[in-house]
Amino acid sequence: MARDFLNLSDAGGDVVAAMINDAIDRKAARKSWPKARPDADAPLTGHVLAMIFEKNSTRTRVSFDMAMRQLGGSALIMEAGSTQLGRGETVADTARVLSRMVDAIMIRTDDHAKIEELAHYADVPVINGLTDLSHPCQIVADLLTVVEHGFALPGLQLAWLGDGNNVANSLIEAAGLMKFTIRLAVPAGYEPDRDFVERARAAGGEVILTQDPREAAAGAQVVVTDTWVSMGQEGGEQRIAALEPYQVNAGLMAAAAPGAKFLHCLPAHRNEEVTDDVIDGPQSVVWDEAENRLHAQKSVLLWALGKL
Repeated sequence: MARDFLNLSDAGGDVVAAMINDAIDRKAARKSWPKARPDADAPLTGHVLAMIFEKNSTRTRVSFDMAMRQLGGSALIMEAGSTQLGRGETVADTARVLSRMVDAIMIRTDDHAKIEELAHYADVPVINGLTDLSHPCQIVADLLTVVEHGFALPGLQLAWLGDGNNVANSLIEAAGLMKFTIRLAVPAGYEPDRDFVERARAAGGEVILTQDPREAAAGAQVVVTDTWVSMGQEGGEQRIAALEPYQVNAGLMAAAAPGAKFLHCLPAHRNEEVTDDVIDGPQSVVWDEAENRLHAQKSVLLWALGKL
């Protein structure tokens, strides 16, 4: 059974938990193996993933490519500027054509409506590699990292500092699905999507919005931030000025719970949203988080293709 993964709620909390468990098992089973060696069961042998990039990428590109290799399949990289999408072919027509040639589609794009249209017309699973609204694959990797470092998701205390962006929206969605608390410190005018907040609260997650970064960080087991100026955003100087008080630094981490961990989806603008001593310090798990994009992607792909 083929399934789209546009947001975390497309899978649901039980499936996200299953993805995390599968990722942990597969990661452990191939410890010290060469990176391109297929998993023992190679469950996606003969399958091919089309990857469409309308935004720059490092972790998403490499993790999905390597995920397909480790699962026994292969991937095609399609840059928007070198495809007919870049010359005006409709999303619907692209979806119809690719569905005849590949087994799944991952797209990294801007407008979330575009990925919804792609999924509507495609006959194969469509996976959200990032839109301006949400970034669910990143959050599966984040939750995997949190669990690996000894935290239970139900009842987790998580703090978000900075812009209420696509990553924040998906973390809020996760709070509802996995029943944890997220406190977001964001300046006025930079709040996360209201629909994500309301749905998460209705699902049983605790979502607290504040403009005080220390209030958000107080007692947090996990502290998360992201770049202040995302790809394609304008008004960079104004954004940086508004978000400067929300920098994650040693003083702010000291307000968190003892043993708190720091996450950042990368790339980082060092000494803007996070200081060097935090991202390179003992509380940072950003490199585990980055690696876990690969392991999380594998489980997302398996679920989307009906094999998990």
